[in-house]
Parts: sequence; C-alpha cells; structure tokens
Amino acid sequence: MRKVLLPSLIIIAASLLVMRIFFLQIIDDSFKLKSENNAIKVKYDYPERGYIYDRNGKLLVANQPSYDIMVIPREIKNLDTLEFCQLLNITKEDFIKKIEKAKVYSPRLPSVFLAQLNKAEFAAFQEKIRKFEGFYVQKRSLRDYEVDYGANIFGFITQVNERQIKKNPYYNSGDLIGRQGVEESYEEILRGIKGVKYIQKDKYNREIGSYKEGKYDTIAVQGEDINLSIDAELQKYGEQLMINKRGGIVAIEPKTGEILALVTAPSYDPGILVGRQRSKNYTLLYYDSIAKPLYDRGLLAEYPPGSPFKILTGLIGLQEGVIDEKTTFMCHHGFSYGRGRFMKCHGFGPHQLNNGIYNSCNTYFAQTYMLTINKYNNPGKAVDVWSDHVKSFGLGNFMGYDLPTGRRGNVPTSKTYKRIYPNGGWRSTTIVSNAIGQGEVLMTPIQLANMMATVANQGYYYTPHIIKKIEGKKIDEKYTTKHQTSIDKKYFPPVIQGLFDVYNYGTASSLRVDGINICGKTGTAENYAKIDGVRTKLKDHSIFVAFAPKENPKIAIAIMVENGGFGATIAGPIASLMIEQYLRKRITRTDLETRILNTSLKAQYAKLGGMEAGAGIESTPKDPKIEAKIKPVTTEPAPKKTTIDSTQQN
Repeated sequence: MRKVLLPSLIIIAASLLVMRIFFLQIIDDSFKLKSENNAIKVKYDYPERGYIYDRNGKLLVANQPSYDIMVIPREIKNLDTLEFCQLLNITKEDFIKKIEKAKVYSPRLPSVFLAQLNKAEFAAFQEKIRKFEGFYVQKRSLRDYEVDYGANIFGFITQVNERQIKKNPYYNSGDLIGRQGVEESYEEILRGIKGVKYIQKDKYNREIGSYKEGKYDTIAVQGEDINLSIDAELQKYGEQLMINKRGGIVAIEPKTGEILALVTAPSYDPGILVGRQRSKNYTLLYYDSIAKPLYDRGLLAEYPPGSPFKILTGLIGLQEGVIDEKTTFMCHHGFSYGRGRFMKCHGFGPHQLNNGIYNSCNTYFAQTYMLTINKYNNPGKAVDVWSDHVKSFGLGNFMGYDLPTGRRGNVPTSKTYKRIYPNGGWRSTTIVSNAIGQGEVLMTPIQLANMMATVANQGYYYTPHIIKKIEGKKIDEKYTTKHQTSIDKKYFPPVIQGLFDVYNYGTASSLRVDGINICGKTGTAENYAKIDGVRTKLKDHSIFVAFAPKENPKIAIAIMVENGGFGATIAGPIASLMIEQYLRKRITRTDLETRILNTSLKAQYAKLGGMEAGAGIESTPKDPKIEAKIKPVTTEPAPKKTTIDSTQQN
C-alpha cells in the first residue's frame, strides 16, 4: 500500500496541475487581458464623478469635459517632433522629458503625456492625430465649481502617483483621485466605476474589432451624488465676514452633529485648482508662507480656548460637588494664589455661578478649579478625574469626523505634569491657569463648536460630520450614535442661564439680536511668541462661542480670530451675524455687519510679518492672478510656536 501511495500522490498532483494550466491557457483567457499583450488594446471609459450639493439641494460641484493626450512609447513611429511640439505649444526639451518619463512607467502601456486640454486645444490636436502614431486622446471629466467658496471643504482632484497606483490596483497612470476635503473622504463613492473595452489588433497594429465580441467589456458607472450638511449661504457669508482676517469659524447643528459651516481664513477660489494650470497654482498656494490658504484653521489650528473653557470648569465643579449655584467667591480685580502670584481679573465683588459666567470672572473659576483639584488630596488623581470629565466632551483627541485632516488639541493629565515636573512639587496653584482655558489646554475651533453643541444638548453630542445624504446609501452609523458626557443633565440649566445672561447683562450685551435668545461666551486669550529669541506680547486672540435659540438650539458656533483683540470686538459680532443669517436668512444687525465687513487686521499681520522677516522667513513670490483669487488677500505670517501667558481678560 505504501509503495502505491507516493506515486499516486505524484500522479494526482501532476494531473491537477495540467488541468489548471489547460484551463488558464485554453478555456479561461482572462489573464491575457492582464498582460502586456500587443494584440489587445485596452480602452477605458471614465465616468463622471458624483455631483456635490449642499443641505438644501444647491449644486456646489459639477463636472466639465477634459482631454488628456496619452502616449504608448513603443508605438511612436515617424513622428514630426517639431510640428507636434508647435501644435501643443511645448518645447522639444519638454517633449523628451515626458517621453522618458513614460518609458520609465512602461514602454508598452499608455500613460499621460499632456493632461487636461481644453476644448480648443483638443480640437486642434484631434484634426491631426492620425499623423501622430503612438498618441491618442483620453476623455475624462474635471470638476466644475458652481461657487467660489468652500475650497477647504471640497478639496480637489489630481493625478495619482506611483505610490497610489501600487497601493490600489484600481488606478492606472493618469487616473484622477480626490485629495483633501470630501473629495478624499468620499473618493470611492464619488469616483464611480471605470468602463473598459478590449480591442483586437492585427499584425499591422490596426484595430479589427472587439476582443471575444465584447465578452469582457464593461460599461462605466457614474459616481454617486452626495449632499453635504453645509448650508451654502451660511458658508459664503462666513467667508465674507472673515475677509482680511485670519482664523476659523465652525457651526454645528446640535441635535444631529451636522456641520453647517466650516470657514478658514484666508481661503481661495477652488476653481484655480482645475485645468492645466492646476499644478502651478497649487505650488503657489502651498509655498505661500504669508497667507497659508491651504491650512484649514477650523480643523488644524490649536489655540488656548480662553474663557469659553470656564463653562467646563463650572460644570465639573458642580458635578464634583465642590460648588453649587450659590457658592460665592470674592474678587478684587483678581486674586492671589501663593508665593506672590496674582491672577488678574476685570471683575470686582462677590461672584456666584451666574454672574461668574456673565462677568467672566477669573477669580470664581480659578477657585472652583483649585477646589476640584484639592478634593482628592492627590493632585495626580484629581487632574485625571478632571481630565476624564473634559474628554467626555470629545476634547483632547481626534473627533472622528469625516474629513481627512485634524488635530487632537490637548487636555493635560497627571502624566503631563510628571513629565513637566519630574521632581514633583506641583499642585493646584501650579496649574490653575487650566481653569480659564490657558495653561496646557489647547483646542481646535471644531472642538470648541462641538463643546457648545454638547452644552446646548445638556450633556450629549453626535460626532460632527459633513455628509448629510449619499444617493442610494446610508451614512456611517457612527454619525448617528449619541455620546453622553460624564456631567449629569441637572447641572446644565444654571450654566446655560449664565450663558444667556452674557447677552443680557454681561460681556456680549451689545451683541443682542432682537427676537433671538442667544447663549454665548466671550474669550480673549493672551498671545505671546518668541521672535528672534525674545518673548514678545502680540495682540490677543478674539474668541467667541454661542448657540441659539436657548429653548430649542438649532446652531452652535465657535469663532477664532487671530490677533483680533477682545472676544466681543470681532469674534462676538461674527457669531451674532452668523446665527441670525442661519435662523432668519436675513440680517437686522446691519450695524454689526458693516463694522465687521470694514474691519481689516492686515496691519496687525503686516507688523508680525515684519518681525518674522528679521528671523529670515520669507514668502514665496506670488502670481498676481493667483493672489487675486486668495480670499482674503493678506500679508499674514506663518504660524509661530507660541508661549501662552496664564492670564486673560474675558
């Protein structure tokens, strides 16, 4: 039996191998299509990308035809190079460089020789294409932007690189792929499915018909349309208000987590990243170290949140039982907290929770914070308890929204202070600046907006997201999953009343909008930077957070204006205007609107830019045509690493 077993196994294995080879070579010829077969030509039919609409059905992004000249180096014969270059308005050196690049990719497979011809260029080339063997035209579709705003939301499309081709076999040389914004996040939905045709060729390289009568051909499937949660008119208005300013605006619908507006300033016209000048224009934007229009400040810029963070300090104090609504602290334009240290404050007299919020009393919230830390007789444990409460609002980590870029922000823990103070000795007075949104606390504008949405909902939030509807599909369930904070619901109403009174009696009383009950909080974070090695005081950042209406909140918003001064000076009016625009679709506070539209911080940024010039940082020279498309045109500097003072005004 054993003598028969081994030969039998060999015979069976050999038979299976022969059968498999027979199947692959005789019956199944699909592998021929995947090889570089000279007798079969592959033609792709590229679908249109899905259209992009806003939440109300307004068309934002459509498509327009584009034509790429493709080349198969091995098939180039008898080419009049001079005529070819003159027709396409390129130099002979460019021609040689492009051909060599195509050969490196593959001498037998097609690759892009010249991308994105317009209709006139295509027509001129098409007339003489018969004279240029080895070249053909591939039709594609490019984006056609129906609006000149929202560039940071949309992203753009560009040609795939070698790394992307190796990573994903769907793509070939010359294919387009979404980068940044929703074009990247929803690439697989928007791109559709390529169609393919296999063409049989004879020995003279002439096309003689479909291979196998079209057995393997497929048709193109257009990409799915999507509706964003963005309100197009609100987005447009926000970008107008931020002209000649630097910062971000994020507005969220509290009950759903849908992002209503995502403004970064400066921004640019998305249309300049379409067509043959796309690469040149992108390079100019990328290397513009003054305006930095590609830097999304709403998602990436990490700032000390300032006084809006006092909202959390109060809520945590209530939850931990170290204060109640009647707890009173005396303020004498600030307070001393040991070893000659003094925290300044513009308040005076007794403060409880309500007037502590609407007067933005540093003393009240610093005392509350120290009671919270001192409660456990162990500052390390206490800081971790405090940190966990803060993180339950979605802070200190990536938020999980559906855009490809973002930052964590920072919520310190005991590990933070063990690293800063390796020999110990730190206590509540050492880290008290956390209480008022300074110290080691950092937040992005979208985190601030989500914090206010959570307060508006009295303790829960949905992960912020920019998708509202995908044609024929459901959105990811993580955007409809409720997240509950560690703060009991009963502690939110008194804090919300304090935020409402900010508009009635407090730091935003001049920003009221008749008929709309707005709850808000001003913030003014002191701003220091080391310039040429010297710690220099810069103009404060203007911060404002709000939601409205108080009774049934429909919008929560955060505004950060760099070097904008007091919170009620620039950020506050922008909040009132954005809220009224969204809720009423018209503006009654035209006095605020006129003031903000006429406010320019170019002088502030120019001053800081002059300081940077001394540090040897220069801006790339701008193309005037591109500069005119940057909104707003500013002379602002590249961001500096900032050392923050532990005090603020309101």
